[in-house]
Amino acid sequence: MSKPVIGIITKHKKEDNVRLDTFIRDEVQQAIFDNGGIAIGILPPNEGKVHATNDWAVNLTTEEKHNFYEQLALCDGIILQGGNYLDEYECFIAKHCYDYNIPILGICAGKHILVRAVGGEITSVGNGNHYSEEKYVHSITVAKNSKFYEIVGAPSLMVNSRHKNRTLNTPLDVVAESPDGVIEVEEDKSKLFYLGVQFHPESLYKKDEAMNNIFVSFIKACEEYRNSKDN
Repeated sequence: MSKPVIGIITKHKKEDNVRLDTFIRDEVQQAIFDNGGIAIGILPPNEGKVHATNDWAVNLTTEEKHNFYEQLALCDGIILQGGNYLDEYECFIAKHCYDYNIPILGICAGKHILVRAVGGEITSVGNGNHYSEEKYVHSITVAKNSKFYEIVGAPSLMVNSRHKNRTLNTPLDVVAESPDGVIEVEEDKSKLFYLGVQFHPESLYKKDEAMNNIFVSFIKACEEYRNSKDN
């Protein structure tokens, strides 16, 4: 049986204030390969950057949408990466996955995309405890009636943290929070896999079983989605 194909949404990166490149974080793609998936990049629609605000809109041409649909059709699941910039095309993809029940995992900024895609809002953190740390920084409390609890198998976890924003309002299920009330994990229980995490499991999965299980469960959902397409 072929391995599930996971599309990682590439992000724009500006170099030397002159040209835009697109990138995929090595840790993210490696977590997919190490857990039995095939990682491919889903490219931006054009060379422009359009920041996704809380009231984002679809500003894609018919051809740009078609190009995305063609790329997404190759995939059994989608990952939205972290990063300092949120683009409107990421919201477009997340909403498409939500509408068609395509498994999607949002990491850090990717979680914010999942929230904004379905009408939620984010704002700045305003708390230094959540900035730029690769190591374990704080705990989170996990709701026992959640899919996320089934994934990690624990009522609390230690997580790393490197982000500047947090959820303000969300239509999603809030299933984990940090001690200072920052929403750390959100999901939609009605979907096959629509999950966003505020922390960075790709930096911990090699040594932390709970972090690795996020990718294991995601890829399992992608396999289920692929099988549903084949039948």
